[in-house]
Amino acid sequence: MTNLTPALDAELRGVSPLVFGAISFELPDYTLNLLDGAGVIPFGGKTYVGEDATFGVLSDIEQLSDGLGDSAPAFAVTLLPNGDAAAAALAAPTMQGSHVTVWLGAVDQVSGRPIPDPYLIFLGELDVPTLISREHDRRLNYEVVSVFERLFEGDESARLSPGHHRSIFPNEAGMDDVTGVDQPVYWGVAGNPSPITYGGAGSFGGGYNLQVSYQ
Repeated sequence: MTNLTPALDAELRGVSPLVFGAISFELPDYTLNLLDGAGVIPFGGKTYVGEDATFGVLSDIEQLSDGLGDSAPAFAVTLLPNGDAAAAALAAPTMQGSHVTVWLGAVDQVSGRPIPDPYLIFLGELDVPTLISREHDRRLNYEVVSVFERLFEGDESARLSPGHHRSIFPNEAGMDDVTGVDQPVYWGVAGNPSPITYGGAGSFGGGYNLQVSYQ
């Protein structure tokens, strides 16, 4: 069983298929579509080229792998900018978060056109750039992370309060009647945690006194 289209699957199973990798960077003011080699290949409403007149060429793409444990899938990509201005623009903070898509496809060697529906390998966003500049050598390394990376971001605006609780769970009133909180406790921010005591009457006529300690 394969996730490829029948046409693409058949082409890749053939003798000496002409395979290509394509990557698209949706930058704030420019869409950069590059191939992993020379040539021009149009598909999906975009045209992918071996060299972009503004931002240069694709040098390397690290092998893609699945994330493990508390890590989202990620890989590194290296670009060779055409000049100092292109390198500075690609390394600008505004580029962080730009959408990145990676495709695998094959070319029909008779028509010279791509087999319909290349396979989407990766969907993510630009993360951390590293600009390396030496004599006769200028390259930009980009860490590309999965869209699932945002699931690991801490929400520093969260509050231990009925209002914030209802903003997430509108019909859940579990915190509305909480009393006896000695001082506010904030979630996701540094502070001076202290024990909190919740008191009240038990459901079966008895009493309870629950101690919660934040270390």
